[in-house]
Amino acid sequence: MATLDLPENILSSLAIVLQQLQQALPEPKELPDFSAPAFKWQNQQLKAIEQPKIIYLDDLKGIEKQKQKVIQNTLQFLQGLPANDVLLTGSRGTGKSSIVRALLTAYQNQGLRLIEIERDDLKDLPEIQKLIVGRPEKFIVYCDDLAFNAEDENYRSLKSVLDGSLQSGSSNFIIYATSNRRHLLPEFMHENTPVTKVDVPQYVELHPQEAIEEKISLSDRFGLWLSFYPMDQNLYLEIVEHYLKKAGMPMTAEARAESLRWCQSRGQRSGRSAYQFSKHWIGSQLLQN
Repeated sequence: MATLDLPENILSSLAIVLQQLQQALPEPKELPDFSAPAFKWQNQQLKAIEQPKIIYLDDLKGIEKQKQKVIQNTLQFLQGLPANDVLLTGSRGTGKSSIVRALLTAYQNQGLRLIEIERDDLKDLPEIQKLIVGRPEKFIVYCDDLAFNAEDENYRSLKSVLDGSLQSGSSNFIIYATSNRRHLLPEFMHENTPVTKVDVPQYVELHPQEAIEEKISLSDRFGLWLSFYPMDQNLYLEIVEHYLKKAGMPMTAEARAESLRWCQSRGQRSGRSAYQFSKHWIGSQLLQN
């Protein structure tokens, strides 16, 4: 068979075109590696996370009631009993995300798996369900920092899934979400203002109460609400001391004073800032030795 000899400049141009086509084409889909303990939904695929960050439930201080409720709900889910989708709301840095990740550390050996999903990908929830249907593992689909703006329609996909059959006790799929906002959608003052017939613009909502109900109804779909609150100074110091003790270091007067200055500079007392200070302090002390 005769070969076709092309000029070098044409071959070079064809190589560039092929490279551009490769970049434009969607990434070939691969079968999920279900031996992994956690996944991230990305480009409409379950990407395995082989070594997720290890967080222990015992390290999360000051949220004992929240831990007890979420652990009980998770154990019901793992045992095939009826369990609720969970919404964790409240102040930043108080352990909402950590408690979900710590569940994986605690119950991975019992078949628990974690799937992280971004808010903008919630429309793909039915696709995720198709991929894991019939699997023996139990999957928490986890959306961190969940909130929607006024124009965002993704919340309708989430409502549809939360209202569906996924909440039955036989399902291997449950949703845990964290948010700083209790009702997940913004509410506006004009929605509580009575509408008059005088000079009403065409775009004004004629039934504002129905709009409010639509927004509140999303968080109502979560069967279990858990609220997290800012902590006082004593609890903050207790958490710092806990992490220092784990590293074999004492809570000296200097460490105490530095930890207070640390949280003041961050503008908050929280489990996150206590953990971040402990890493700073432990590392600086080890560096000096």
